[in-house]
Amino acid sequence: MDSKNNYHEEQNKLNTIKMRNVLAELPSFCRQFFRGIENNTSARTRLAYAYDLRVFFEYMKKNNSYCSQMEIKDFPLSILDSIRREDIEEYLEYVAYYQKDNREITNDERGKSRKLASLRSFYNYFYQSELIEKNPAALIPMPKLHQKEIVRLDADEVALLLDEVEDGDKLTKNQKRFHDKTKVRDTALLTLLLGTGIRVSECVGLDIEDVDFKNNGIKVRRKGGYEAAVYFGEEVEKALLDYLEQRKHIIPLSGHEHALFLSIQNRRITVRAVENLVKKYASTVTTLKKITPHKLRSTYGTSLYRETGDIYLVADVLGHKDVNTTKKHYAALEDERRRKAANAVKLREP
Repeated sequence: MDSKNNYHEEQNKLNTIKMRNVLAELPSFCRQFFRGIENNTSARTRLAYAYDLRVFFEYMKKNNSYCSQMEIKDFPLSILDSIRREDIEEYLEYVAYYQKDNREITNDERGKSRKLASLRSFYNYFYQSELIEKNPAALIPMPKLHQKEIVRLDADEVALLLDEVEDGDKLTKNQKRFHDKTKVRDTALLTLLLGTGIRVSECVGLDIEDVDFKNNGIKVRRKGGYEAAVYFGEEVEKALLDYLEQRKHIIPLSGHEHALFLSIQNRRITVRAVENLVKKYASTVTTLKKITPHKLRSTYGTSLYRETGDIYLVADVLGHKDVNTTKKHYAALEDERRRKAANAVKLREP
């Protein structure tokens, strides 16, 4: 692979192939919808919509007397006008818990909200195109989302986590067999996540050429496809240099020569592998918090906001397109700062 773009292009190709497979199971008019939204959505978003629509049509086939008379692939566009508001409300109740292929699937308020958003976009496309007469999805209010408290690690928990990555003292006997081989890579990877707040998908997409030690920065591909420079400090610099020294002596598999982080199989490390290694080391740290890669991102965002008080800087560095997303996530810290302001100004000297 010649450039970092190829990694993301490969992901898009995989999503496109998955999309075609799902589309083969959906009514033919769905193709018109996906063509219509192609220019303003990512391949990943369209695939998520396709999965949601498949669940919806499977439910309708099973539970709606009209829909049960034909195969899903044969549903005509006019079927959308036969679906009532009550059908969609019952569908949203159903997705809270259902079974498929011997698996139990649950959706909390956020999952339900996403599924309704998919249906709204779907119905809205055909309604605005004047191809259907009714838009029942628009009549249903979005589920009320309760703001989740951001879980982040305290400074001592970060230190304990990184110490365990370096030492591996609390790992199982089987895990220790691989630890000597991966500890330098794992230290660099977790230090990078904690020291920059980048997403795991951005991390695994990094190529060696994306690291600029002259300016201590990395070039990442953000959600939405644009590139951005993210800068790092001395601790990240040292961890990366140590790993790259080791990386020189590894022969990657063909097609993975440019990947910054390699798996034990010497191919580009995957998002799932990073999630698993974070889980592995987190299990050795005594804390009630469930440590995930996203918690490492939250930890960085919290530290940056506490140090700078600049919510716009935090939004920019984390790659949030809308600063309101950042404000929503860090609302508790905003309130904490406002409370401090109450005692910051003295009206009269005591």
